[in-house]
Amino acid sequence: MPVFTEYSTKSRDLRVLPSFATPLPRLTPKFKSQGPEEKYEVVIARAGPAGLFLEVLLARYGLGDSSLLCIDSKPTALKSGQADGLQPRTLEVLKSLGLAEEILTEGCQMWEVAFWNPKQATKLTGDTDGDVGGIERTSIVPDVAVAARFQHEVTIHQGRIERILEDDLRRYSARGVQRSSRLTKVSIDEAGDPEFPVLAEIESPSGLRTIRTKHLVGADGAHSLVRRSMDLKLRGETSDFIWGVVDLVVDTDFPDIRRRCAIHSDRGSVMVIPRERIATGEYLTRLYVHVQEEVKPDSDTAADEGIEAVKKSEAKARREKITMESILAQAQEVLKPYYIKPRRADAVDWWAAYQIGQRVSEHFVKQDSKGVNRVFIVGDACHTHSPKAGQGMNVSMMDSYNLSWKLIHSLHGLTPASKSGDVILDTFETERHTIAQELIAFDKEFSSMFSGKIGAGDSQGSLTHEQFLEVFSTGNGFTSGCGIEYPENILVKKADSEGVVHGTDYLSGVLRPGRRLLNFRVKRHADGVRRDLQDDFPSTGRFRILILTSTDLLTPTGISSSSLNQISAILTRYPVGIIEQVVLHPLESNTFVWTDIPEAVKTHSEMRFYNGTELEDAYKNYGVDPKKGAIAVVRPDGYIGAISELRDTERIETFLKGCLRETH
Repeated sequence: MPVFTEYSTKSRDLRVLPSFATPLPRLTPKFKSQGPEEKYEVVIARAGPAGLFLEVLLARYGLGDSSLLCIDSKPTALKSGQADGLQPRTLEVLKSLGLAEEILTEGCQMWEVAFWNPKQATKLTGDTDGDVGGIERTSIVPDVAVAARFQHEVTIHQGRIERILEDDLRRYSARGVQRSSRLTKVSIDEAGDPEFPVLAEIESPSGLRTIRTKHLVGADGAHSLVRRSMDLKLRGETSDFIWGVVDLVVDTDFPDIRRRCAIHSDRGSVMVIPRERIATGEYLTRLYVHVQEEVKPDSDTAADEGIEAVKKSEAKARREKITMESILAQAQEVLKPYYIKPRRADAVDWWAAYQIGQRVSEHFVKQDSKGVNRVFIVGDACHTHSPKAGQGMNVSMMDSYNLSWKLIHSLHGLTPASKSGDVILDTFETERHTIAQELIAFDKEFSSMFSGKIGAGDSQGSLTHEQFLEVFSTGNGFTSGCGIEYPENILVKKADSEGVVHGTDYLSGVLRPGRRLLNFRVKRHADGVRRDLQDDFPSTGRFRILILTSTDLLTPTGISSSSLNQISAILTRYPVGIIEQVVLHPLESNTFVWTDIPEAVKTHSEMRFYNGTELEDAYKNYGVDPKKGAIAVVRPDGYIGAISELRDTERIETFLKGCLRETH
């Protein structure tokens, strides 16, 4: 047996911790619940995709079980039905969390969309019933028509996504989701405790409990108790279109059953969504079927509580006329001359009937009397829409993604001191309300067109295939999540970036404050590794400074060297590790060594220093002249906050001062 002497430090323990990244630094005192009352810093109502995703993110950023509570009335994760699609931007975010592999491997990847429309009305010889020729495929187009790391959507059951999130949560939380627990009452009670003013009543297996929290997040769906308790109103309308949805293992001769399809016929409309493989080895298919049943709108108003009881009852009665058999019968009519039916008696997994409605809450936040954001709503609690564009789960999770880092920065004292609440946390409503309104507008147009008839476009209510395809294509930036653009605010400085980059093709990567940083393949200087640039922007709650150095990098007195040294000095003014630096260069690989370039590169970016032109030309795609370079600040959610010329580090410094609290 070999004899040796072993020595290790406590820091070695960090190598085997299950955490994805070290927690964010905390400048405020560590939270300790004191007194007889049950208190938390954040309570999340309901563990659907939005609520569970928010809990995972906050736990990763550093909130422990004593600070964070998520409750859900269900005893387990969802087992059937509801959402099933993940868009390219959502996949990018999940990849940044290390949670995408199972989804990408086991889910159904949709790369193409097939469009089917009525055949020319030509009677067949001997036709006695006046029937026309059914449907025909008119085009196949890419499912994702914009630049993205993932050029496809993925369909996988919502319950499986929840399970993946919950499995990850257990690495950070011993308690996880507190299930079989229901929120029954919410109010803001500053007189009782101004620091923990949100008072909530929870019905749980142990009985009725009253808790207090600094912040409450309502992820509790379209009929949100949190929204109603805070007197936040949904505004919008419900259309007269009724749709049925069914998940099943199909028996069919329809040739595109494993492609996403938009089908219009003289008998109605169907959307085909291929689904993942199930335990039997078979593949699920989801059908959205426009039911030919006249249904009046619920109401012109928005709030559920404001809908007249009679109209609501009538609408419900009409929906209840819809059966699984009637949905499948309608699908069969639309797909003629092809047939479609369940493969066997138990082949239907789930079905439902619904009316399309587009509604958005006038506010996503409720403040206390001092202007502090205390109650938030995310997901269906603040916006509802049809499932046609595949946005529900995606937009809901992105609400939580936007809120998570702002909330943890506020709790940890990382945001700048302000006399009027937290200006960073204020941007949650500014940014996500803008996106929700854009979603409602797009969904209203898209759903109306999808529910209409495709024809020559010369009859009332008819539209051409080309018109429908144009709406589908132009909306692809929005539906994919890759074209989302946040408005000007303290975290998005658009005006300051003018003239720094060239071009306006933002969907193809041209840098723009308010848009996410597009991924490109780069080659690392230290070891020659080929890498996706987005992998250096993981979701750990940290800001990044992306420096695109110029061709004068090797000149000690050049602009690149000066800028790198100035940025190095700026980094020292903030908590250690809250800002990371990523550097690109446009020079030929292996033509220089570490001692040829500014020391700041190796000090702050040894393993984040890349050739930005050899594999893919990031400079060209980002709209940056390699002779001039540029600097971009990338927020913790991967969106660009500010852009400056390489020499203008003062602009970067000013932007960061508005985002983070300085410690030196």
